[in-house]
Amino acid sequence: MQPTPDFDPAKLAKSLLRRSRQGALATLMAGSGDPYCSLVNLASHPDGSPILLISRLAVHTRNILADSRISLMLDERAAGDPLEGARIMLSGRTERAGTDKELLQRRYLNAHPAAEGFVSFKDFSFFRIRPTGTHLVAGFGRIVDLKPEQFLTDLTGAEDLLAAEQGAVEHMNADHRDAMNLYATRLLGAAEGDWRCTGCDPEGLDMQMDQTALRLDFPERVTDGTALRKMLVRLAGEARKKMDQGATL
Repeated sequence: MQPTPDFDPAKLAKSLLRRSRQGALATLMAGSGDPYCSLVNLASHPDGSPILLISRLAVHTRNILADSRISLMLDERAAGDPLEGARIMLSGRTERAGTDKELLQRRYLNAHPAAEGFVSFKDFSFFRIRPTGTHLVAGFGRIVDLKPEQFLTDLTGAEDLLAAEQGAVEHMNADHRDAMNLYATRLLGAAEGDWRCTGCDPEGLDMQMDQTALRLDFPERVTDGTALRKMLVRLAGEARKKMDQGATL
């Protein structure tokens, strides 16, 4: 069964990686090698790879310290039959934070502010999952295996954007919550609410209200702070135009 022509598996896989805040983490039991599965919170690196904050007291942490191989399942949590929603089974290896700890920490805390109290605990550490592939299931005739280069974001040449990211996130949340609400409601069809920015990368903007996350894709790639500002202004204009058009109907 071949996927339908309008099916974009890479785009869907990217969206699931960006929007997922929880997942089922499968590890190998230290010693026996038996499979072990647990529920974990997660955020995403600018390239889309998952970030974990986990305790050494947890079984899954002891497992990955002994064998870094994992599998992670993410799903849309769609209403109705959960098997009708899209999901990905990501394979890869875990990597404990090193020089990138500050980046992993701020990205994770932007998505899970309540976790700030755990960061200082000595048994908690940040880990990044380095994907080796993923299996996407998105309905009948929509089952595809993808390589990392198909679902991760290329960060080449985006150093300026990454350096400006946290400042942009804080600025949007402090001064432009109205624009965030416009993006969510007019461009993504979400309900009105207290939407906030949690991150940005060359391909899009991540937003969140409570545990509901949205992904706003950019029509063109951006790689620096100036291009990001122009893109956000442009998208706000498009959202206001749609709002005005709706008011005249």
